[in-house]
Amino acid sequence: MPSLLNVGVIGLGRMGSVYARNLAQRVPNARLAAVADHSVDLREAFAAEFPRLKVYPGHRELLEDRDIEAVAVITSTSTHKEVVLDAAACGKAIFCEKPMSLSLEGAREMLCAVEKAGVFFHVGFQRRFDAGYRAAKQKIDDGAIGTPVVMTSISRDPFRPPLEFCDPKVSGGLIPDMGVHDFDLGRMFLGEVSTVNAIGGALAYPEMKTVGDIDNALINLTFESGALGNVQLSRNSVFGYDIRTEIWGTKGSLQIGYLQHTPVVVMTQEGIAHDGIPHFMQRFERAYLTQIQDFVDKVCRGLPPSLTAHDAIAAMRISLAAARSQREGRPVQLSEVGDNL
Repeated sequence: MPSLLNVGVIGLGRMGSVYARNLAQRVPNARLAAVADHSVDLREAFAAEFPRLKVYPGHRELLEDRDIEAVAVITSTSTHKEVVLDAAACGKAIFCEKPMSLSLEGAREMLCAVEKAGVFFHVGFQRRFDAGYRAAKQKIDDGAIGTPVVMTSISRDPFRPPLEFCDPKVSGGLIPDMGVHDFDLGRMFLGEVSTVNAIGGALAYPEMKTVGDIDNALINLTFESGALGNVQLSRNSVFGYDIRTEIWGTKGSLQIGYLQHTPVVVMTQEGIAHDGIPHFMQRFERAYLTQIQDFVDKVCRGLPPSLTAHDAIAAMRISLAAARSQREGRPVQLSEVGDNL
């Protein structure tokens, strides 16, 4: 296997640019060999920043480049299936951002394609690579809090994304796009989910209704073990980015996450104050880097991926069941959205 992996990044939006720069500057055994994006402005900006980089207008042109051994697919969720199917047909190792697809049918088609082609396939869930979540998982595995019985997971953005992104036809919407992280963590900590019951609405941004999305949701989970979970999602955490999880066990609990970003507390007559976390990159910068480093390491060493399409599909099933529950106003069994793989 190669000691230096030639990687192409497909999609140079907000997250694609982060992955591309990490691969170019911070992953020792990777070489950012090419990028692709439909936007002329994004392509030209990257070409100016990295003069020796190959730049392509679309993913197919990049995939035809025989020097490219692996690709990172950081396009909109609605395009993941097309790009991954093409990449698998070209024999490339694939990193694909979450959610894997907008539908289970699409995700399963992707799974069949990568298995048939025999290519490496990793789905991105960066929280699994965060130091806090990894330490908590180890503590639970070591029995530090006994048997986990309840999970509360909070995901709150400081503001809504652009409406065109919020459109469920593009991103899947609030619950499938944002909540899938929390559902993946639920599986990691407590096992498989059997039932979900979700409520939500466009409460802070009424304009979200124009694209069919919501900005706040509460989702209750029942796990196959009988354990319980609650996931809180919001687009209007005006004080900053708020990502926290608590796991209650029979012998104690674990709290993961923090609110204070800079280690400075101001204490005056007016009160005691500190800052908050601005957004996701300030909170998970290291996790994103660790994740793409793990992808490159595993491909170079011929090892299986840390997260597979099966993990992504399992989390997708929970998110789609939760979205259906919110739409239909009733509890939804996971069996209603297809079998797990």
